[in-house]
Amino acid sequence: MCRNIRTLHNFEPRATSTEVEAAALQYVRKISGTTKPSKDNEEAFAEAVHEIAHITQHLLDSLVTHAPAKNREEEAAKARARAAIRFGTA
Repeated sequence: MCRNIRTLHNFEPRATSTEVEAAALQYVRKISGTTKPSKDNEEAFAEAVHEIAHITQHLLDSLVTHAPAKNREEEAAKARARAAIRFGTA
């Protein structure tokens, strides 16, 4: 999985449409192997991003959990700590 795609479920406040769209864009970039499609593929690329964002939002809206919601700042701090260890900057 692409490291730039972040977990969007079970956060308070909920994931925004911008976050969902960004995840969809990263997914399409990853599976297509390109960050910027050619002119011939722009429409297909944009449509895929739109459809994946739509179904992702549907999924997030349908998921049920009994776990307490996560805090974005705390999760970001944990990710930075893991990256520091992984890259030897800790």
